[in-house]
Amino acid sequence: MSYLTGLVCIRCAASFGIEPRFDGCPECRGEAPANLTPRYDLDDAAREFSVASLRDRPPGMRRYHELLPPDIQDAATLGEGDTPLLHCERYGRRLGLDRLFLKDESRNPSGSFKDRLAYTALAMAKRFSARTVGVSSTGNAGAAAAAYAARAGLPCIVLTVQGAASAIVTQMQAYGAMVVATRTKADRWKLLRTGVAEWGWYPTSPYFGPPVGSNPYGVDGYKTLAYEVCEQLDWEPPDWCVLPVAYGDALFGMWKGFDELARLGLIRKQPRMVAAEMAGSLGAALASGEDAIPEIPAPSPYVAGSISVNQSTYQALYALRVSDGAARMARNDELPGLQRHLAAGEGVYAEPSSLAALAAVGRLCEEGRIGRSDTVVVVNTASGLKDTATTAAAAPEIPIVDGDAAPFLETLREAYGYRLEA
Repeated sequence: MSYLTGLVCIRCAASFGIEPRFDGCPECRGEAPANLTPRYDLDDAAREFSVASLRDRPPGMRRYHELLPPDIQDAATLGEGDTPLLHCERYGRRLGLDRLFLKDESRNPSGSFKDRLAYTALAMAKRFSARTVGVSSTGNAGAAAAAYAARAGLPCIVLTVQGAASAIVTQMQAYGAMVVATRTKADRWKLLRTGVAEWGWYPTSPYFGPPVGSNPYGVDGYKTLAYEVCEQLDWEPPDWCVLPVAYGDALFGMWKGFDELARLGLIRKQPRMVAAEMAGSLGAALASGEDAIPEIPAPSPYVAGSISVNQSTYQALYALRVSDGAARMARNDELPGLQRHLAAGEGVYAEPSSLAALAAVGRLCEEGRIGRSDTVVVVNTASGLKDTATTAAAAPEIPIVDGDAAPFLETLREAYGYRLEA
């Protein structure tokens, strides 16, 4: 069973019951908009949730049911979670790191980390008797919501924007979602806000500004990233966790997972969280010491479309502050090269946004903040198959040959530097 007791504001500690509240804390709205987060009875949960009890449970997110919002019977599963933690030795050597690990979220059912959010959010949709799921998304969040809505037997409306990556939009349509594109990003939020307020839609994504983040019950699904990483590292947490960040849902959720494990006495330390961002709003907020997150104009179009927001959230800032973490920016021009190095060197084809996390690790290594022996976990949020156009644009032209062996070997040598070994 779940030991959920209600919702609490992470900024002012205002508390609420188990309710469908998706617009943040009403007490903080005028100062620094803050999301609510689920609260649990950890004392009671500790009687069932332990290292020993986890050993006998099947894999996947359901194994952590005491510390997730839904009761198991309310959750429609597609086999989410239990993604591999890969030791990237070759890429680590490029950065001067002995213990660089990649949590590969591309292995989730819809191909991204958003399945963790969708699993818990859609389970609570059933608890709240929701009739229609609504999401504003140009990518992974829409695909995941569509998949889990289909699994739960609920209609799903995805508001995307003209020009969104065609592969992901096709994926949304394949799951049966009603996909509608708007001319501007602002129009998406306007329509979803109307759907929630007037038509009773159940939202899984942000839908107003300044943003506070996604459905709070969904955000708690990301705690399982921390739970799995700790199990995979034999309950010795990493020194650093680095994630590509838009609104910071996964960054906060993963931090919260580590925090709960520490409160339960299952880990002895917590990692420092790092936000890899494109515009730099979290870095600016950290430097200013203010709670309000600034909106920072940034050049577009972005290569990393799924994290291309100009304003992050208080919840992400909170996770960085309490973990003594950091925020670093990535550049458009470095992501295609990082994508090639990771794919060719480690066999992981990551979406462009994920590579922002590796760029951030590189910056921190150059600064001397991350040491050679530190354990570093980078989250690969999704598969590169979500947006192959970006990869194709940077790829060399494929040579064409006939069936003759000698010209074929010469082409391999000229195009790729390949030589037969003696």
